Amino acid sequence: MAYSSERSQENRRGFLDPRTKLALVLLLALFVMGGLGGEALRPAKTAMSFLPFALLLIERRWKSFARGVIMLATGYGLLFIMPRLPGVLNYFALFCGGILTRFAVTVVMGEYLIATTTVSEFISAMEKIRMPQAVTIPMSVMFRLFPTIASEWKSIRRAMRMRGIHLGGARASQVLEYQLVPMMSSTVRIGEELSASALTRGLGAPVRRTNICRIGFRAQDFILLAGCLFVILLWILESIGVKLW
Repeated sequence: MAYSSERSQENRRGFLDPRTKLALVLLLALFVMGGLGGEALRPAKTAMSFLPFALLLIERRWKSFARGVIMLATGYGLLFIMPRLPGVLNYFALFCGGILTRFAVTVVMGEYLIATTTVSEFISAMEKIRMPQAVTIPMSVMFRLFPTIASEWKSIRRAMRMRGIHLGGARASQVLEYQLVPMMSSTVRIGEELSASALTRGLGAPVRRTNICRIGFRAQDFILLAGCLFVILLWILESIGVKLW
């Protein structure tokens, strides 16, 4: 039985360690979305922007990959047509295009993190880096909150669509009442249930928990972490006035 459990955990193990994924999300949030480093680090930022899409392809997350590509293409498309638009439309295209091109990469990386990491793997990774439970428990609850809310939203929309309550339907005026209001109530209930589930699993216990998840750094993790350190080193050199290119 132990061998079967170990084999099952190894087969379910993701391409990257959860700690590597968290480091990549933080790096993309700072440098790509936050613009840290300015124009001097543009080549490094461009290379980092391709990374989430490559990881989604490796994990065969085709729908997430397609959504990310559409978001990014829409952003660059708006920036491309922006000079040709008059007045207010020019500023609107600039605003939306700038947000999409900056946020899309980090959003895709965050979606990859959530889609390919189980709660048990996440908690195990947090415990290995000695993260306090005051941080681990809320994050573990939030980690499952968004996928559960997305599933609930799809179920509510399907149920209401069968009754003709959807945009473009005969009862489109009732969308706010019969879709959003139940969604808000479900969100509160889901949050309470996930919090109770986390406590039931012993996350608030004063003793150290055991975990059967197989996590650990492998060759690809060391390569990507070395890349993260390289980008940080470039930023430090740029900050002290060293000419990079």
